[in-house]
Amino acid sequence: MQVHGKTKVLTHKIAYLIQEKHIAPWNILAITFTNKAANEMKERVEKLIGDAANDMWIGTFHAICVRILRKYIDRIGFTSSFVIFDTTDQKSLIKECMKELKVDDKMFTDKSLIAAISNAKNDMQDEEEYAKRTNNEIRKEVIAEVYKSYQRKLRENNALDFDDIINYTIKIFMQETDALEYYSDKFRYVLVDEYQDTNKAQFTLISLLSARNRKHYSSRR
Repeated sequence: MQVHGKTKVLTHKIAYLIQEKHIAPWNILAITFTNKAANEMKERVEKLIGDAANDMWIGTFHAICVRILRKYIDRIGFTSSFVIFDTTDQKSLIKECMKELKVDDKMFTDKSLIAAISNAKNDMQDEEEYAKRTNNEIRKEVIAEVYKSYQRKLRENNALDFDDIINYTIKIFMQETDALEYYSDKFRYVLVDEYQDTNKAQFTLISLLSARNRKHYSSRR
């Protein structure tokens, strides 16, 4: 189920669910957009419910997904010891792809290619899907080739970039029914801070997790 609202509202909702409705803390998932907001929420929840807060999952979309990926990512060809490439790593890898593909760096910068790939991932277009949508536009065809090379090299390095984290979690949930069933059963209540700001990938993740229990409760700001 989905609860919309700001951090203070969500923390009081958590306390209400645990103290008044006797919901087990491990059945509640609270998601935020930033580490700062996640830390603030943890502190507020601890003040309201004490040590029970330690049994909850509270974190950013990416932090939550990384925990899930460590358990299930072997299902999609990575190992649990995968690494996450930061901006510097991405830039180096994109430049490597550009060099191998002989991409004209006067027409494309590493920054513009990273942005284009990130936008595609946020719209849940993997490299194959993106390639199907180039419509014979030369610029998009070049991006598609770089995208394919970039993803191949990430996989060779057992690495993910920041955008892959959510998309690969969605991929696992959509392909591995046991994984989705496990977390849907575990997280009976999914609370999302600033829910209205979610992008397509984030919305899809929440929808998958909350589908089974959505009928029980929904609250809006």
